[in-house]
Amino acid sequence: MQALDTWNPSHGPIVGLLTDIDDTLTTEGVVPAEVVQSIAALKAKGLAVIPITGRPVGWSVPFAQEWPVDAIVAENGAVALRRNALGGLDKLYQQDDATRIANYAKMQAVLEQIEATVPGARRATDSVGRECDIAVDHSEFTHMPQAQIDQCVAIMKAAGMNATVSSIHINGWFGGHNKLEGARWIVKTLFGKDLDAEIGQWCYIGDSTNDQLMFQHFENSFGVANIERFVPQLSHLPRYVTRGERGEGFVELAERLCAVA
Repeated sequence: MQALDTWNPSHGPIVGLLTDIDDTLTTEGVVPAEVVQSIAALKAKGLAVIPITGRPVGWSVPFAQEWPVDAIVAENGAVALRRNALGGLDKLYQQDDATRIANYAKMQAVLEQIEATVPGARRATDSVGRECDIAVDHSEFTHMPQAQIDQCVAIMKAAGMNATVSSIHINGWFGGHNKLEGARWIVKTLFGKDLDAEIGQWCYIGDSTNDQLMFQHFENSFGVANIERFVPQLSHLPRYVTRGERGEGFVELAERLCAVA
């Protein structure tokens, strides 16, 4: 990982920033005012800003309404919230209704199995807002040892689910979506563009193992400094890293993007 100060765009002007939320935009669980101001500054420079998170769609609603973002993609790429012409929010899904209903029932059975068999495992407190995945808390309101985290992941995968570990949760879901597919989908949906065709003009910033697919794919990939916690578990590191942790690191990147825009 190179220092953020060494980065310059090499494929023309940057057109958009995709970002994780927890421990990337947030500091101690809160999005500081300066982070929202930085998002507004990026928008004023003409950049698209789209958070892509493992958080549930229900949890994301107030932020999609309040933040100056183009959309929020929630539940690791499964569902998006986009403002409409009436000032409300449209909810967009990658899966049809029948598929979501069937998957939801199967996921709840897996979640119950995890809670019954993994010592200390408890569903995330934001689970009520989830429609397309499940989440087990490992670091938000509890601390789960790595062995139990691995056990939860193994149960999800044995059931045929995808499983990722964020800085706070273990997420599992059925389907081919993930953060990268969610990014491709929302860029096509919002702007009619092929993300892969202009990947050198987009940036991604994150902080944990569930961001490594994005780190691998994006040349302009960034980690906030607290990614150091996950480096031993990452097969793909971000190309660049900020000096500051969490929201402070995001503000650093936003300032750098505004300077080169």
